Amino acid sequence: MANSDNQYLLLTPGPLTTTQSVREAMLKDWCTWDDDYNVGVVQHIRQQLVALATAHDGYTSVLMQGSGTASVEATLGSVIPAEGKLLVINNGAYGARIAQIARCLNIPHLNWSLGEVAQPDVSELARLLAEDPAITHVAMVHCETTTGMLNPLPAVCETVKAAGKVMILDAMSSFGGIPMDIGDLGIDFLISSANKCIQGVPGFGFVIARRSLLEACRGRARSVSLDLYDQWQCMENNHGKWRFTSPTHTVRAFAQALTELEQEGGIEARFQRYQTNQKTLVAGMEKLGFQCLLAKTLHSPIITSFYSPASPAYEFKAFYDSLKAQGFVIYPGKVSDADCFRIGNIGDVHPGDIQRLLEAIQASMFWTGETATIGEQA
Repeated sequence: MANSDNQYLLLTPGPLTTTQSVREAMLKDWCTWDDDYNVGVVQHIRQQLVALATAHDGYTSVLMQGSGTASVEATLGSVIPAEGKLLVINNGAYGARIAQIARCLNIPHLNWSLGEVAQPDVSELARLLAEDPAITHVAMVHCETTTGMLNPLPAVCETVKAAGKVMILDAMSSFGGIPMDIGDLGIDFLISSANKCIQGVPGFGFVIARRSLLEACRGRARSVSLDLYDQWQCMENNHGKWRFTSPTHTVRAFAQALTELEQEGGIEARFQRYQTNQKTLVAGMEKLGFQCLLAKTLHSPIITSFYSPASPAYEFKAFYDSLKAQGFVIYPGKVSDADCFRIGNIGDVHPGDIQRLLEAIQASMFWTGETATIGEQA
């Protein structure tokens, strides 16, 4: 089970519950000019990330200060040229955020909005790409944590590459927790964050990029601090040096988290644990009478949305507070047209923790004594 020295277990899509050893890695200070840090830590992380992402040559990585969204914005603002056009596959809040960034940066784009509970149809994607030759880049969120949906990555990538377009993947909540080889898939830019499936702490994101395409991005950036190319060049030419202040403590924690990922057995082993967590959660919630928002074929092993109980006595804040008092923190819903809540199962969370959570949920069902009436769509 997860370490018990935390005040509660975070059952969210990140930040998430980390191991005590990851947190302890932040107890020392590091000099940003010292080779022990830049070469021994930063450069090693960059190499490890590429190795986790693909067995193919031709990829590199760059770390960026800030939230995961900052790395998404750095990628969109640095990679797409002035004459380019972006197609955004949008089926949730984070796809919508990509479209919002494109609007703010004045990047020509097509916002292909699918709602929040539908996957992209690849035949329609192929049609959109064929009808608009101005489109040069396609962006999609892999695991849309708005609902917990896992988008059909291989089919989308195959369609995008067949059309000769650049593929940008927001793998914020999936990289490190779901096996993939970005070289096999043809992904050109993958974006993720320290505080997700690698199980580090917040403070920076990273981009794993096809080197030849990143090399072509010089002078394209629409921002100084979010210039992906300049950050990469600084790290390449100065042995891991960041352009601006490095989040040293977060970086050192991430290095420890990568070591622990390897000790667990790598991404495949972590995926199996997350998947066991999620299946255990869904089976237990359904036994208690709750109903999943999505069909099981659309589920990811990252986070799951459940309909709120139909009882007028139910109130999320009271439910949340009851679970928190028992040592569990869940997430409110983020779906526009459904009253729901979300439970994540990534981080230092194990099947035994999920069983304890289910017991806490059963003890928190204050709104009715008849579990059979719970889970009806509101």
